[in-house]
Amino acid sequence: MNKTCDVIILGAGAAGLMCAIEAGKRGRSVLLLERADRIGKKILISGGGRCNFTNLHTTSEDFLSANPHFAKSALARYTPADFIGLVEKHRIAYHEKKLGQLFCDRAASEITLMLEQECRDAGVEIRCNTKITDVRKHDSFTIQTEDATFAAPCLVVATGGLSIPKIGATSFGYDLARQFGLKIEPPRAALVPLVFSERDHKRWCDLAGVSLEVVASTRATRPNRKQTFRENMLFTHRGLSGPAILQISSYWYDATGYDGTGHDGTRTGKAPIHLDLAPGRNLTAESQARGPRDASTWKSLLREVLPRRFADRWLEIYPLAGNSDQAFALAERQLHSWELNPETTEGYGKAEVTAGGVDTGELSAQTMESRRVPGLFFIGEVVDVTGHLGGFNFQWAWASGFCAGQAV
Repeated sequence: MNKTCDVIILGAGAAGLMCAIEAGKRGRSVLLLERADRIGKKILISGGGRCNFTNLHTTSEDFLSANPHFAKSALARYTPADFIGLVEKHRIAYHEKKLGQLFCDRAASEITLMLEQECRDAGVEIRCNTKITDVRKHDSFTIQTEDATFAAPCLVVATGGLSIPKIGATSFGYDLARQFGLKIEPPRAALVPLVFSERDHKRWCDLAGVSLEVVASTRATRPNRKQTFRENMLFTHRGLSGPAILQISSYWYDATGYDGTGHDGTRTGKAPIHLDLAPGRNLTAESQARGPRDASTWKSLLREVLPRRFADRWLEIYPLAGNSDQAFALAERQLHSWELNPETTEGYGKAEVTAGGVDTGELSAQTMESRRVPGLFFIGEVVDVTGHLGGFNFQWAWASGFCAGQAV
């Protein structure tokens, strides 16, 4: 079977679907090819099954990229309000959970059904269970699958990153970029739990399930890389997770320096992360207000500030060294500046996204088109633009897909 159309899009995730809709609405004949057995698999599992589909407070500051300015144009052209308008058009009930994060009231499947309906209305043809065996460019792009050949003057790559391989993530998009001579920022797992060193595992692993609010930060190696996040941290059987840790994990790469990525996305590095375990609290002053200070007073105070199990373990490892002002000052500093050296990350299997990807210097910030190969576009997670936790990565998918859809 042979078929020719105006636009072929590889990948029916968030970015690919948005691109297909916009291109179809402009009268283009669009063929959307998806390797999996259904569209939007990552949408369906996101946000605990309710899809954190955007963030009200999206700015370019919420994204990590070798070029921190690249995302500005796309984010300005397609805003959270634009996607909210689409959600409301389809009468999907939603709510703000916290910090501008918007979730479906019911199920993430409402978002995929909405996008599928928009594709139908725009005349987009979607083919699932389609494995691509070869891509070539002569006068147009030729896509070879196991049982058909397709051709189009425009090819959009929306194949995502390497995170969550169990739902079908592969390196296809990066391989295709390299095939056409485009540079790649080394991919790595991002928004991912961290794994303790052997020493810290022995100290803390039995606290799995304990959660507390912290401020997490890393040392900066580039001017725009210093980051601090105040959110919850969760002890796991292997290390640390929770929003604060997932956020800082994306920047741990920059703190350690790139030293290679294994096939599973894990990394090694000895640069520390810093944790303030009692943000905004002056425990020395609080202990003074309670009268005579001693180890018992300090223990009682920590049990109020921290989860009891963690407070007791902390005091076993960092006992109060006497009743002097100096001892209390040291204990306070230790609590506000806990330094940890993770062994690695949980890798792509537990990562919410893949950082790195197609070098933004290779693409137009307005259209997502390759500067080297006319008609070739890259959008979504396959590009070196990675959002913070909280709906930002979906907003990048919608925005980059919109821009490409307006250009093909």
